[in-house]
Amino acid sequence: MKVLTIVGARPQFVKAAVVSEQIRQNAREVLVHTGQHYDLNMSDIFFQELGIPTPDYHLGIGSGPHGAQTGKMLEAIEQVINEEQPDRLLIYGDTNSTLAGALAAAKLHVPIAHVEAGLRSFNRRMPEEVNRVVADHLASWLFAPTQTAITNLAAEGITKGVYRTGDVMYDAFLRMSKRVSSRSRILDTLRLRPKEYYLLTLHRAENTDDREKLQAILGTLAEVKRPVIFPIHPRTRSKLSEYGLSFLNQSIQFVEPVGYFDMLNLELNAEIILTDSGGVQKEAYMAKTPCITLRDETEWVETVTAHWNCLVGSDPVKIREALALGWLGSDYPDLFGDGAAAAQIAKIVDDSFSK
Repeated sequence: MKVLTIVGARPQFVKAAVVSEQIRQNAREVLVHTGQHYDLNMSDIFFQELGIPTPDYHLGIGSGPHGAQTGKMLEAIEQVINEEQPDRLLIYGDTNSTLAGALAAAKLHVPIAHVEAGLRSFNRRMPEEVNRVVADHLASWLFAPTQTAITNLAAEGITKGVYRTGDVMYDAFLRMSKRVSSRSRILDTLRLRPKEYYLLTLHRAENTDDREKLQAILGTLAEVKRPVIFPIHPRTRSKLSEYGLSFLNQSIQFVEPVGYFDMLNLELNAEIILTDSGGVQKEAYMAKTPCITLRDETEWVETVTAHWNCLVGSDPVKIREALALGWLGSDYPDLFGDGAAAAQIAKIVDDSFSK
């Protein structure tokens, strides 16, 4: 069996690190990197640190408007599928790479397996929401990380080929967090003490493409007494320059995007994490670090219900209130499985070809 795997962004590299290892035990995997995240700190360092196989194809698409970027990916992936003739196509999450892979495979009648299926924010203004809905409706195998995801799929009439596998990012977290102390010196480099700083990530268009929201979030955090460590996404840096916003010489410490082990180290030792990223919300929970989500909704509602996460949008009052709460979940329910999601996914894909 030949499996064509599509990746393009940092969270997908983390997932592929554990899933590709399992897939390759019984199948030939062809790994395609679209180039959606393409510079050293956003891409190459993840492949190096996590031991991900070198991509068989690097499409080099890069950034751009959604339509142009997705269209270029679709054309390039279609060519790879025609050349490789895979038996299955494997996609992750909700990026434009995911959408392009799903569309190309569906047009060429290649069965699709979607890892992290069933997530819903119920906000169609988010491009990620559109991507994952389309991918789910085109997929033959839907690997749901939580029961909520399965419920979401059933509400849309999708019940066939659905499996609750747990979350492959939890697989990676359990494995890689054991190596953090020997692989990361980021706290020493930034002169940070554990639990005496906040960690910020901010990259979604709903925040970065709105000058007032971006100014409200960063302006509020510039006032706090704790250091705010901000590994800044290239598109966020570009928007700050475009809007003429500057928060230098204040609490926010801008740093370049960091590798996987440095990010885990920062997440494990932060007092609070503030983010608009779905993956960071999950990793905050796995690290048992309280999370403040800079959005009005989340696809990871379980972390909110468990009182380890709260939604504040870009409202300065809500952000200040959340920082002042000193809250922490008293219970820690098992939300993301047992750390064996990748092995289960690989077995299901392999069994599907054997039947």
